[in-house]
Amino acid sequence: MGKTRDLFKKIRDTKGTFHAKTGSIKDRNGRDLTEAEDIKKRWQEYTEELYKKDLHDQDNHNSVITHLEPDILECEVKWALGSITTNKVSGGDGTPVELFQILKDDAVKVLHSICQQIWKTQQWPQDWKRSVFIPIPKKGNAKECSNYCTIALISHATKLMLKILQAKLQQYVNCELPDVQAGFRKGRGTRDQIANILWIIEKAREFQKNIYFCFTDYAKAFDCVDHNKLWKILKEMGIPDHLICLLRNLYAGQEATVRTGHGTTDWFQIGKGVHQGCVLSPCLFYFYAEYIMRNAGLEEAQAGIKIARRNINNLRYADDTTLMAESEEELKSLLMKMKEKSEKVGLKLNIQKTKIMASGPITSWQIDGETVADFLFLGSKITADGDCSHEIKRHLLLGRKLITNLNSILKSRDITLPTKVCLVKAMVFPVVMYGRESWTINKAERQRIYTFELWC
Repeated sequence: MGKTRDLFKKIRDTKGTFHAKTGSIKDRNGRDLTEAEDIKKRWQEYTEELYKKDLHDQDNHNSVITHLEPDILECEVKWALGSITTNKVSGGDGTPVELFQILKDDAVKVLHSICQQIWKTQQWPQDWKRSVFIPIPKKGNAKECSNYCTIALISHATKLMLKILQAKLQQYVNCELPDVQAGFRKGRGTRDQIANILWIIEKAREFQKNIYFCFTDYAKAFDCVDHNKLWKILKEMGIPDHLICLLRNLYAGQEATVRTGHGTTDWFQIGKGVHQGCVLSPCLFYFYAEYIMRNAGLEEAQAGIKIARRNINNLRYADDTTLMAESEEELKSLLMKMKEKSEKVGLKLNIQKTKIMASGPITSWQIDGETVADFLFLGSKITADGDCSHEIKRHLLLGRKLITNLNSILKSRDITLPTKVCLVKAMVFPVVMYGRESWTINKAERQRIYTFELWC
C-alpha cells in the first residue's frame, strides 16, 4: 500500500504517456518568443502585471496587535507537521518535509519556537514570504500566458504555520458561510452540488415550472483579490484583530519567482491576490465571495426557486457560482446585482465562460453570456431537461478510452490478473461512476453499465 506512488509512476512509464513541455509563448503584442531569456522575461512581465498592486491603494502593514489570541501549543505544531503530505515539491528553500519528520521532536521544538515568535510579534521571516510560481496550462492556446494558472510552491516551514492559522480560521468559516457553499468543506463535495442541480430540475419538471440557470465564472478570481478590501471584510466577518494582523503582515512584502522550462525569473513583488496552492487561500476567498453575495442581497431577494418554504437562488462551489430563478427577469436581476458588487471589490465576470441554461421558453433574452442546452458543471454534464442518459454515455466513453490507454498493461503476461483487476477498479471505475449518486437510471442505461463492466 505504501508503494502506490511508485506503482502509478511505473504505469505511466509502461504506457509511454507523452508529456508536453512548455515551448514558445507569445509576447504582449502576439509575437512568438523562442529564446530562453525572452520567455523568462515575458513570464516575469505577465505575472508582475497580474499581481501588481494599485498605487493609490496603500496599506499600513507595520501595525502590531497587543491583545493576542492564546499561544500556539507544541501539540498544534506536531499536528500540523504530521498533516503535511510527503513526496511534495519543496518551496524556494528546497527543504523537504521529510527532513522535519525525521527529526521528530527536535524539529517540533525549533518550529514551535519560530511559530510562537511570529505569533507574538506578527512579523514573518522574509524567506517565509517567498513563493515559486509554476505555470500550469488550462484549456486554450498554450502560447498565451493568460491561459495558464500559476500554482504557488511554498516552503514546508511556512505551510506548517499556515495550517495552524487555517485551523484557527476554520471555526469562523463554519459559522459565516452558508450551506449553499460546498467548496473544500468537510463532508461536502462536488457531487452534492451536482445532485442539488439535478434534483431542482427534476422537481421543476414535476410541478411544471420553468427554471433558468446562469453558470458564472470569474476571470482570474484568486489572483484579483484586493488585500486591503480583504482585511476589511475579515474584520466585518468577526475575525480577531490578531489573526488579521498576522495575515496582513504575511501578505505585505511578498515576493515570487516563476519557474519555467528555461529556468527561474528574477524575484518580484506581489501586491494582490491569494495564491493557488496555499492552504489559506480557499478560506480567505470564501470570506471575500460571501461578502459579495451578502452585499448583493441575494439572501433577501425574492428571486429564486421556492423549495420547502425556502428561497434558493444560488449554489456555490469555491469560485463557481450558479444563479437560478423561475423567470428571465429574475435571473437577470440576480446576475446584475452579483456583477455590480463583484466589480466593487475587484472581481470581474468572464462573459466568455458565463453560460445560460433554460428549461422554459426564452422571449426577450438580454443577459450577457451564451445560451446552452447543456453545461459541464463540476465535471458532470447537466442538461436543461435533467436527462442523465447523455451523461452516462459520456462516462462510459471516457472509461473505454482509459481502457484503451491501459491496453499495453492489461495485455501484459508479466502482470497477474488480480493486479489488473485492481488497476481497473482504481483507475477506470472512479471515472465512469463519477456523479452516479445523482443519476436517474432506467433499464436500458443499467444494461449499458452492466455491459461495460463485463467488457472490462
